[in-house]
Amino acid sequence: MGKPSPLNIEAKKLGEVLQANKGLRAVVRKELADHLSGKRFLILSLLVAVTSLAALYVAVATLRTTLEQETADFIFLRLFTTSGSSLPFSFVSFVSFLGPLVGLTMGFDAINGERDRSTLSRILAQPIYRDALINGKFIAAVAVLALVIFSLGLLVTGLGLLLTGIPPTIEEVLRLLAYLSLSVIYISFWLGLAMLFSVLFRQTATSALAGIASWLFLAVFAGLLAGMIASAVYPVTDSSDAVQILAQSRLEQALSRVSPATLYDEAITTLLNPSVRTLGPVLVMQVYGAIQGPLSFTQSLLLIWPHLVGLIAATLLCFAVGYIAFMRQEIRA
Repeated sequence: MGKPSPLNIEAKKLGEVLQANKGLRAVVRKELADHLSGKRFLILSLLVAVTSLAALYVAVATLRTTLEQETADFIFLRLFTTSGSSLPFSFVSFVSFLGPLVGLTMGFDAINGERDRSTLSRILAQPIYRDALINGKFIAAVAVLALVIFSLGLLVTGLGLLLTGIPPTIEEVLRLLAYLSLSVIYISFWLGLAMLFSVLFRQTATSALAGIASWLFLAVFAGLLAGMIASAVYPVTDSSDAVQILAQSRLEQALSRVSPATLYDEAITTLLNPSVRTLGPVLVMQVYGAIQGPLSFTQSLLLIWPHLVGLIAATLLCFAVGYIAFMRQEIRA
């Protein structure tokens, strides 16, 4: 008997993957219907939509009063990043704040909720494998997130066009699409983390608390902890030289980038503000001779490429750990 060719081996592996995901389409359709018809999805969507439209209204009012004194470059991008005195949060700030909560809310009871309702064993009693169940839940939730984020972004873009009367440039459109895609990836990380907790913890309340605690730590306290560690390793006093100050700043930035929230904030700042040319400390010798002007879209994309890869890796890591844990769990009727 001859040795099997690599093509036959790959075809066999593909067949095994398809067999393991038998019933995936049914799970995705069922989860999509549950999300879109559920009150939880309706409440979250209304909350995000109302706050985002309020941020757009304030941004338009602020831009109308300041455009005469400022340059009119990238007006559409400024609709997403401008805040006002009556509402000190922009559209980007709201999505950055509420996005993790949306992801956590959609996934904290993905698996243990089925256990509580005693429907997990019934589902797996059907010709549906575990792979298809957890993959289908994740794919359906990401599809719903993408639907909400892109719908909201296009709604704000359309209203901004009506209110300002200024059409966006091609580069602004590309930056907005990249920003919306990045937001979907970022919220998917929190969704994957919530699904991981729903696999590890039996009670839905415990997984919800674990998700909120992780969000508070990564979004709020991770930056403070990074600053404390950097100050302890490289203490800066009035007599410290530039090398010591620079080392502390670089260490604090490196540690804070462990948090996906920091990666997301730096990435969207670069995408929606073309004047951002670097994300680290800048020395005077590096600025000397530099030509002023905004970066192109491809240059901004290259600048945030490590952030994008990091967010995708963190999302896949959370989902992969939850997937493996779910495959190894014992499920009884």
